[in-house]
Formats: sequence, structure tokens, C-alpha cells
Amino acid sequence: APFLTGVTISGGEATMQAEFVRELFLAMKGDDDLAHLSTLVDTNGSADDQVWESLLDVMDGAMVDLKAIDPATHVNLTARDNTRVLASIRFLAERDKLEEIRLLIVPGYNDDAGAIERTALWLADLGVDPKVKIIGYRSHGVRTEAAHIPDATRASLDGIAAVLAKHGLGRLTVV
Repeated sequence: APFLTGVTISGGEATMQAEFVRELFLAMKGDDDLAHLSTLVDTNGSADDQVWESLLDVMDGAMVDLKAIDPATHVNLTARDNTRVLASIRFLAERDKLEEIRLLIVPGYNDDAGAIERTALWLADLGVDPKVKIIGYRSHGVRTEAAHIPDATRASLDGIAAVLAKHGLGRLTVV
């Protein structure tokens, strides 16, 4: 359709099906009717460099979730270490394939001033000005064990955006 501008593969975790994603994007790029569409991957960033290498020539970029800069907080939120996530973000940034970083702000977990400052410093150190989407946690529809977490307020999200902007990050969206 004329209003479509691209295709984003998401999932569960899109990079778990990297071979399929590669073949789909190759087919799109080889089809005269589809070649104009952007090709993006929506990811939690857990893929290793080999997976990213296999996708570099067929994807226009990746949108990566960064749940927390601090390893212990990341484990608390996701039950997984963030080493691979940070490595993926850096890898993609160095190759001009980092479309967007999404920061899900969960009150009481990853929103303290120190964590936000460390996040801003780390992102500023990437050497690029990535798009950063600051997303407030919403409790509506979550599992029972997370229902006690309050919604992020617009004021707190705007404050986080101000900290990121102070460190030179200029392509910010608050949602």
C-alpha cells in the first residue's frame, strides 16, 4: 500500500529467528515493489555479534530496549544480565545501525537520579546521538506480581529527558 514506509520485525525476540529475518529482508530488497521499504528489527538486544553481522547488510536499523544501565537492576527487572544488551547497542551504533534506544522507566527500579545520570553518560559516550524513546511503565494489564508498581508520571519522564538532554542527547521522545 502507498502509505507503508517500512517493515519492522518484532516478536518475542526477533533475533531468535535471525535466518528468517535475513531471508525476508533479502527478499524485500530484491523485489522492485518492496525495495523502497525500510527494514528494522525490534529487539531486547540479547543477540551476539555473529547474529548482528548476519543482518547488517539487509537491515536498515535496530530498535533496542535498554531496561537498565546497572547490571543488578537489569537482572532484577529481566532475570538476565545486561552485558549483551550494552554490547549490542555499542556494536549497532558503531555501524550506524542503531535506529532507536527505548528506555522503559519503571518507578522504584530504574528511575533514581544516579541510574539516570549513568545512563545518560553511557549513551553520550556512544559517539552518536541516537534516537531515545523514554517510555513510562504502565500497570494496566500487567501480571499480578507487577501490579503493585505505580505508573511513571509525565513529570518524572520529562525530568529524565532533561538529564539526557543535559548530556547532549537531542533526539528524545517521551511517551
